[in-house]
Amino acid sequence: MATGRSTVNKVILLGRLGRDPELRYTPSGAAVANFSMATNRVWKDQEGNLQERTDWHRIVAWRKLGEFSGNYLKKGGLVYVEGRLETRSWTDTNNVTRYITEVIAETLQMVGPKMEREEPVEIPPPVDEFEPAEPEQPPESSEDDLPF
Repeated sequence: MATGRSTVNKVILLGRLGRDPELRYTPSGAAVANFSMATNRVWKDQEGNLQERTDWHRIVAWRKLGEFSGNYLKKGGLVYVEGRLETRSWTDTNNVTRYITEVIAETLQMVGPKMEREEPVEIPPPVDEFEPAEPEQPPESSEDDLPF
């Protein structure tokens, strides 16, 4: 085992989309899709009452995964995502440094029954993305697009 070099940055999520993916293209032509995803946790508190917490995650899908997301994923759909956490920063218009942590998708798979569509479509198998992330700056996102 390498000393001090072995680390893991792996995220596995199964949840529902909070909105339809927003598909864009970088100036070099790479597809990138952004969407929010909710996961729930249910437990009993000390009094035996059921409690529930919903966590929202920002997902970024590049290239083939971005196109897959934009073409097939819809708000409310159940999706399995594997990827890694990535934090980036930017300076807003008030010269304040802002930070955001996103899940960079490496594998996506639709789960459950096919969603209703006007025209039937063939759902492709799971998509894996093993290329390194696009070095260009991802599209700007704002606090206004949070689903809560």
